[in-house]
Amino acid sequence: MATVFSPYAWLVPAFPFVAFAVLTAFGRSLSRTGAWLATAGTFLSLVLSLVIAIERMTGAAEDYRGGYEWLRIGDFSLPFGFEVTNLAALMLVVVTLVAFLVNLYSLGYMKGDDRISVFFAYVSLFTFSMLGLVLADNLLLLYIFWELVGVCSFLLVGFWYQKPEAKAAAKKAFIVTRIGDIGLLIAILLLFWYMPDHALDFVSLHNVFDPQNGGTISLGITTLIALLIFLGAAGKSGQFPLHVWLPDAMEGPTPISALIHAATMVAAGVFLVVRTFDVFEASQAAMDTVAIIGAFTAIFAATIGLAQNDIKRVLAYSTVSQLGYMMLALGVGSVPGAMFHLFTHAFFKALLFLGAGSVIHAVHTQDIREMGGLGRRMKITAWTFGIGALSLSGIPPLAGFWSKDAILAAALADRPWLFVVGAIAAFFTALYMSRLFFLVFFGKPRGEHGAQAKESPGVMTFPLLVLAALAVVAGFANTPWNGWLGQWLTGNAEADHASALAIVVSVAVGLLGFYIGWLVYVKGAVRRDVLSSRLPGVVRLLERKYYIDELYAWLFVRPLRALGDALTAFDTHVVDGAVRLVGAAANGIGKLNTRLQNGQLQTYGLAGLLALVVLVVAIAGRRFW
Repeated sequence: MATVFSPYAWLVPAFPFVAFAVLTAFGRSLSRTGAWLATAGTFLSLVLSLVIAIERMTGAAEDYRGGYEWLRIGDFSLPFGFEVTNLAALMLVVVTLVAFLVNLYSLGYMKGDDRISVFFAYVSLFTFSMLGLVLADNLLLLYIFWELVGVCSFLLVGFWYQKPEAKAAAKKAFIVTRIGDIGLLIAILLLFWYMPDHALDFVSLHNVFDPQNGGTISLGITTLIALLIFLGAAGKSGQFPLHVWLPDAMEGPTPISALIHAATMVAAGVFLVVRTFDVFEASQAAMDTVAIIGAFTAIFAATIGLAQNDIKRVLAYSTVSQLGYMMLALGVGSVPGAMFHLFTHAFFKALLFLGAGSVIHAVHTQDIREMGGLGRRMKITAWTFGIGALSLSGIPPLAGFWSKDAILAAALADRPWLFVVGAIAAFFTALYMSRLFFLVFFGKPRGEHGAQAKESPGVMTFPLLVLAALAVVAGFANTPWNGWLGQWLTGNAEADHASALAIVVSVAVGLLGFYIGWLVYVKGAVRRDVLSSRLPGVVRLLERKYYIDELYAWLFVRPLRALGDALTAFDTHVVDGAVRLVGAAANGIGKLNTRLQNGQLQTYGLAGLLALVVLVVAIAGRRFW
């Protein structure tokens, strides 16, 4: 079936780019008008994305590729083009929908900020970059947009640059993700070297690495390329050990946490692995690496989330954990499971971050120990946040339950021990989310602003309602008895991974986690300090995030800083010192010559005498040398 709207997909990123260009050209003079312009641009992108997705859902539309020749070197040609597939159509809807709701929410959240037009310009540039990444038809073009996304993350995380913490977080995010980006760049260079005709487009990658075609690249090189691609994905998606930047990135405005670090940018790593999945499938070692690191990241971050007291950091470690789930799904070969969880996670995690922003907006603190009793004063925020928390915890029939169950079922079918790890991580998820929810919305107000808290304005609560509705219904797109989404994305239904045991365990651990949280933080049947009083070392370890930051500081930051100081000292005292010495010597000789050439005969006579003495000594003393 021929496509009608796919040829116009390039307009999807064009709308936010135009908004960015206008906001940049006119600067702060636009103020609120510029904010509405950015929101309107994102809305137009959302409308076109929905039209493209509906067209591809209602008919057997062919994949569409468009663009033009960008570079030609001899016989090699590199296009600047876009490709519309079912995967791209799904990502377009997710990115534009969340971006539009975040823009709308920011109209209220950022109201009164002196740099509001700059904020919306950055958001528009980020949206353009992310959409370009999704539509890119070759790896080099994807890498360009990949780096643009990283730059936008740096700008947005450090938006409130007056805060030292925000500046430090922005630099940390930029540096850590660059480590992964180096891996991706090397992988692209290797592919350019080994691919027939140096092709970098995704169609050629599929043809070369498809097992049915026998493969033309050796297993060792294939494994190396896959692991380097995964290194890039691990940087963006916060996989261990490159996860350390994501929690610190919460220093940025809360809408940015929802947009970049919950629904879009961090999902780019998962999208990259899916886009190049043929390379991973060709290497079992690479698949095992993805599965193991994903599973470890899921349970590692979930345990840290148990002991955090900053509302946004709890959600940040939750994001790291859920991204680990997605990588676990990819490692066991379940592309539909990973993309399904990415799809649902975008909605309920954006909902949770925006709900956290609504709370912070009301009580002016991020410490959950200073909150409490907000459920009676902020009913819309409380109900929608509760839906997001239950969905994240995998409570049926909410969206998170279906997508998490799909991953656990796939893990059980492939490697049962990975299923056990995933189930334990799911229990911890429900436990820390129940702790967060009950401490914030139940009990009595504990902070100075809690008693005066009031509901956020409609422009902030409307996105919460929309996302809450999606967190309820989005999961029915791919259930054990109806694998429509998986069928649509890959052409193969995921029904063979349906498992009654996975469903039972998933529901049981989710309910158990919430029940324990209710016993501790609402009923008071269990003392809140029961763990810290008996195992203070464990609690301290979790609060300090396993001392990973301190370990990195000791292993990398301090030695590199010492090396930098040494190089600076060498440059200052040796290199610059030598230059200064030459200049000083020339200056000294010049001054000496000036003093000699003073017009006095006595001085000239003394100089001539001294020169004669030196000459005599040199000639007469030759026998002694």
